[in-house]
Amino acid sequence: MDWVLISFYIFAAVAALSGAAVISVRNPVHAVLFLILTFFSVACTWLLVGAEFLGVALILVYVGAVMVLFLFVIMMLDIDVANLREGWVRFLPVGILVAVVMLVQMLVLIGIKAKTGAPLPDNAASVAAETSNITWLARTLFTEFLLPFEFAAVILTVAVIAAVMLTLRKRENVKTQDVSEQTRVKASNRLRMVHMESVRPVVAVPETPADDSQETKP
Repeated sequence: MDWVLISFYIFAAVAALSGAAVISVRNPVHAVLFLILTFFSVACTWLLVGAEFLGVALILVYVGAVMVLFLFVIMMLDIDVANLREGWVRFLPVGILVAVVMLVQMLVLIGIKAKTGAPLPDNAASVAAETSNITWLARTLFTEFLLPFEFAAVILTVAVIAAVMLTLRKRENVKTQDVSEQTRVKASNRLRMVHMESVRPVVAVPETPADDSQETKP
């Protein structure tokens, strides 16, 4: 029985299900928790196939970035944090479920790596001393994985531009100043002279003739 393959399918299934839950649940807090579970499951699959650096980087960078992003969303949308704290019990079951699944995945991953981990060769220390991890990583990143690296740079640039555009959107209930419009202003655009008569003549209101049908008969 290949435990590595079974664990890979389990982690992939959890990542797919939690990813589907991210776009299907209505509660934003639950969506963030499922997104963290998705990233953690993908990181476990990377650690399982031997990409330790990518797995650790995914957990440290993206999971941390999701939490920071969630805080920024709360600040931008002006959500009442006091009411959110009062209803934290509603999010407790989902949080416990995500934490338990992540713990089980971590224990399974540690057990699989302990059983199937290959021993290091005798000259591993000398080889590691000759070339540092940063040099090896840079050489591999800019030679074999240059195209994925450029794709990642473009995606991050687009994300930064989108974040800036979100901050520049105009809101109806917020007063802002347009500097370019203020510099192009002229006196004719701001001041208009109107000639008006100081006293208006009183217009006589014509009297309404009396209706003959309403007159009383003698």
